[in-house]
Amino acid sequence: MEKLEVGRRIKKLREEIARLREAYHVENAPNVTDDMYDSLNRELKGLLEKHPEFNDINSGENRVAGKALDKFIKVQHKTRMLSLNDVFSEEELYDWETRIKKLINETKIKYFCEIKFDGLAVSLIYEKGKFVRGATRGDGFIGEDITENLKTIKSIPLQLRVPYPEYLEVRGEAIMSKKTLITLNKKNEREGKTLFANTRNAAAGSLRQLDPKLSAERQLDFFAYDIAEVKVVRQGLTTHSDKHKLLKSLGFKVDDHEAYCQNISEVISFIKKFEKIRSDFPYGTDGIVISVDDLKLQEILGVVGKAPRYMAAFKYPAEKATTIVKDIKVNVGRTGTLTPLAIFEPTLVAGSTVSKATLHNFDQIERLGLKIGDTVVIEKAGDVIPKVVEVLTRMRTGKEKKFKMPEKCPACGGKVEKKNTGAVQSSSSKGPRSSSLKALGQTISHRTLNSPENISVAFFCTNPKCPAKNERYLEHFVSVFEIYELGPKILRRFKDEGLITDAADIFTLTKEDIAPLERFGEKSAENIVKEIENKKKISLGRFLWALGILHVGEETARDLANTFGTLEKLMSSARQDLAEISKIENIGPAVSKSLFEFFKDKANLIFIDRLILNGVKIEKVEKKKGGKFTGLTFVLTGTLASMSRELAKEKIINLGGKVSGSVSKNTSYVVVGEEAGSKLTEAQKLGVKILDEAEFLKML
Repeated sequence: MEKLEVGRRIKKLREEIARLREAYHVENAPNVTDDMYDSLNRELKGLLEKHPEFNDINSGENRVAGKALDKFIKVQHKTRMLSLNDVFSEEELYDWETRIKKLINETKIKYFCEIKFDGLAVSLIYEKGKFVRGATRGDGFIGEDITENLKTIKSIPLQLRVPYPEYLEVRGEAIMSKKTLITLNKKNEREGKTLFANTRNAAAGSLRQLDPKLSAERQLDFFAYDIAEVKVVRQGLTTHSDKHKLLKSLGFKVDDHEAYCQNISEVISFIKKFEKIRSDFPYGTDGIVISVDDLKLQEILGVVGKAPRYMAAFKYPAEKATTIVKDIKVNVGRTGTLTPLAIFEPTLVAGSTVSKATLHNFDQIERLGLKIGDTVVIEKAGDVIPKVVEVLTRMRTGKEKKFKMPEKCPACGGKVEKKNTGAVQSSSSKGPRSSSLKALGQTISHRTLNSPENISVAFFCTNPKCPAKNERYLEHFVSVFEIYELGPKILRRFKDEGLITDAADIFTLTKEDIAPLERFGEKSAENIVKEIENKKKISLGRFLWALGILHVGEETARDLANTFGTLEKLMSSARQDLAEISKIENIGPAVSKSLFEFFKDKANLIFIDRLILNGVKIEKVEKKKGGKFTGLTFVLTGTLASMSRELAKEKIINLGGKVSGSVSKNTSYVVVGEEAGSKLTEAQKLGVKILDEAEFLKML
């Protein structure tokens, strides 16, 4: 066969194999036998072995290509991968609609509903129709490059159908079918390997394999659900449903269970309709995603925190089971908090076997009236640790024992102190607590929640050298610093051998320290030291999160970093000007107090100094220079018609300005929307310049 003919044959084979692949894996409509499909693949492989000049890394035959990786490379997402806020009832859905209608002054909103798959969210990048990169969600800003593993998923097109855009970023879910999970677990059981708890864990574990061949064996699937960016499409995208149509036309698998709804009543009908077939659905699902269909309205509604306002995830009720509490153990967390855990016989719930459930704190035990020996209802949603939600008192025999919180730390014998940690959140607040209260049909006023009987109480180990406290903190610290070579067992070994006493010592480790230890050796020691060296540079936000300051999680740490820019400025404010910290949006007095107490403690200051002395470099947050709003401070109040407050805030910051949560004599402008609050009155009192929306837009 002449070279020209070979090239034509290879082209034809690739086209036909791609067509058959799509029919089988995307459209679920196989039209040839496996033998015939395999025969075409064998012919193609044979031709390429003889004529390697026709090899193409992006062609279907190279779905499993290359050797195993040493580690995954970090990649930054051009557009942040967001999480979704959950709703658990029809009432909460209507509340969500009421909130967004107020923000956009619309009386009628159309919605698009789709299945919420229980898998791993990933991003796919295509350039000139070819798949060039795939990454995990990570923290939303930075994920891991898993391109080679994603190539093994046959429902992900390596080449888009024509006409395709110049550039495309697709978001979707990598998942494993229930049928595949059963087969995989049977195989693991025969081989004496650990069984996967559910399809989500199995999918995530499969894509975290460094060898793509191992990922390919897991037979994952992929469903596309969104387009993050596209350049250029013949006709513009105006709705979320348009995005789904485009995804289908380009060759992506998009689930058929979707609905275009005129109102929330139709959304609820779709939720109920799918619930009837959910148990027989071939893939794991935990709810329905509801989106405002109009993309212009989505832009106006914007994003708050980690989640978009224009989307909500309706979660079906978590599965429940009953069991007997055999014992209540107490764990010591990284901040010294004592957390009780209910221990029971292994019990199947929500697709996995569990033997313990969190009781959160002593208050929860008191509220439930729980005793050791009680029959209880446990609830589990997704892959989180289950919780005890009810005690079946009628099942008591009289032999049940009351639980008492220990007076001494179970890990070190240190003194245990009881502290008030603040009031339970109000029912209007964000987060799982308010959602669960509403889901239970309870209406609780802000006044009631802040009354003395609802003040949360926690127990703490007071010993700063508590080994359990220190151990949990070490695990948290290396996780935030992303030092993946240091797992819990290795950290424990280093502590037992006296190589480290705290996290600062990690950065002093040398190859000579580690290599002599049994089961380590030269190569292993070299890898650990290299990984530690590579992770010495860290952003200010992540550094603050790593410190384990009470009430300072990932989002709060990022807000603090963006506000103060350097650790020195934050420490100065924390020790001298708590009011400045309390002004930051979404940060209240509990965070301010916690920062004050942390940075006044000499032991904490010595620890930070040691980290820096041992080579940790904290990157300051660079403020954008030269913007027209440089040196100006804005305060936003009321509802803007043309954009969300978050979008307005982003625009001000991008132009060099600062946004404050309160009005002072240092405020440059107060931007006033509809239904402006007390900030407008305060601005008038202080004589601060007031801008209406039209004036603000003109400035922009």
